[in-house]
Amino acid sequence: MALEAGKGTTPPGAATEEQAARYVRGMFGQVAHRYDLLNHVLSFQIDKYWRRRTVARVQHILDRADARVIDLACGTGDLTLALTRAGRARVVGSDFCHPMLIGAAAKNARLLFEADALSLPVASTSVDLVTCAFGFRNFVNYRRGMTEILRVLKPGGTAAILEFSTPPNAAFRAFYNFYSKQILPRVGALISGSKDAYTYLPESVKKFPVADVLAREFQEAGYGQVEYELLTFGIVALHLARKKD
Repeated sequence: MALEAGKGTTPPGAATEEQAARYVRGMFGQVAHRYDLLNHVLSFQIDKYWRRRTVARVQHILDRADARVIDLACGTGDLTLALTRAGRARVVGSDFCHPMLIGAAAKNARLLFEADALSLPVASTSVDLVTCAFGFRNFVNYRRGMTEILRVLKPGGTAAILEFSTPPNAAFRAFYNFYSKQILPRVGALISGSKDAYTYLPESVKKFPVADVLAREFQEAGYGQVEYELLTFGIVALHLARKKD
């Protein structure tokens, strides 16, 4: 299927969704060994707060022993583990990049499976909570991702999407853009050995829908209550979208 601008990630040189998925999988495979270090360094450790905030917003679900949770695009499992440790729910992590799952397994994230988030081997209406931290913007088709999450959620279930966004304040946005385009790629390339991965990152954020637009797209995809909060001056947005009862 051909890529459509604004409908999903558009890596350089990719003309189809299949090519885009292959690029993303390969890119993350290359940086998996330095992924955690770079997350902490490039965010000045603030990524830990963003995950804690996500956990706090869904704590009422995690407290239930009968709740079932899937952490999509789990990477090396930081959010998966945080969700697991926060409550009694059964938490499973999923990613389509095998080296990332190896990293998650090394941290004792035991419940993991390899799958594309747009085509999950999961029964419909079987999950209470789906989370995704910094992976949603890498989907080759955002609407298909929303629809697939909606399919697996139980009525009343929640999707919690933590993702980079565009800061609304013009002055801070200018500073953030400079950091993203000039500093982040250089540091990322130096530590990871992959220039492409950390050139792709700021470009993917720039092309990703801003928070209010993404909220509207969740509503158009069929979700009921949709809300979001901006974190750290709007660098990141946490969306909570609830499936209708």
